[in-house]
Amino acid sequence: MAHMTNPLATVDQLYQRTSFSALPSDLQDIIFFTTQCLTQAAGILLRIPQSVTAQANVVLARYWLVESPLSHEFSDASAAALYLVAKLSAHPCPPRDVCNVYAYLLSPSSPLFKGGANPAPALDDKEKGGPSSYYLSESAYAAFRSRITTLEARILYSLSFDTHVALPHPLAITYLQALDFLSVPKTQISARSIAYLNTALLSPQLLYLTHQPNALAVAAIYNAARDIGAKMPECAWWEVFDVDREELGFLVVGMRSLEGWARKQREEHEELRKGMVTRPFIEAEMRKRGLRIGNGSAGTGGDEVEDEEAAMMRSMDERAAQLEE
Repeated sequence: MAHMTNPLATVDQLYQRTSFSALPSDLQDIIFFTTQCLTQAAGILLRIPQSVTAQANVVLARYWLVESPLSHEFSDASAAALYLVAKLSAHPCPPRDVCNVYAYLLSPSSPLFKGGANPAPALDDKEKGGPSSYYLSESAYAAFRSRITTLEARILYSLSFDTHVALPHPLAITYLQALDFLSVPKTQISARSIAYLNTALLSPQLLYLTHQPNALAVAAIYNAARDIGAKMPECAWWEVFDVDREELGFLVVGMRSLEGWARKQREEHEELRKGMVTRPFIEAEMRKRGLRIGNGSAGTGGDEVEDEEAAMMRSMDERAAQLEE
């Protein structure tokens, strides 16, 4: 049954993530949510099955449990995780496709995180979102690919080369086959359950790292049944699937609360309505709060030097790309 379970985060890991990180928890949550959304959007544009994209979400979450998000640019970590998981699946993606998709999603032309319809930009209007805003020159592509492959190796090393992810989606469909009491079309409740499971991937509460797939599947079914008004038995039917009441209650609340949390963050942070959150924005927020900017952990000054070197290399790559254009 090992293929149906996941390695879960330990209490030690969760405690260190919240107590020994220089990165405030609210900024950690924003980084996690936006980067996971970016990964989902990239998977859609690359036409990768949702099962592969979901595994990439989980692998990225595990990586950030070991390494600080500020160690690398968030979009680079997302691209590396998606590229790695796709490579190990039956749907590998060429590096060029991955780089092109992320260049578009990070450009002003991308509708990601932007509410409302944007007017069509002029063809040569690069800063306002013309096609040239997401054109990837050879030097920019080579730099992006180099960062992705470097991060791919780093992710594998950090996770001890354990990339196994058991998803709750198949379990939810299997459980629904046994639940004839729902008195509604199974296609309707199945779609709603899968939607909750996909939403849980974006939750900063790290639901996929703290609960096994069977518990996630039962919670998604419970939420879906409540939404569509399906009649459920009065007995504790979830115990049949090895889930207790306390765990079910926590997951139900966690899955249903994400939408309200995301709406609140968009209202409080104007940057979230402009596009993907970047490391410079997070660093600026930390400066406003008088916090030290390093790699997100309580390290030495060497971390700041490494960040400055990475920023300088990124600046040189961008300048070379501009010269080629």
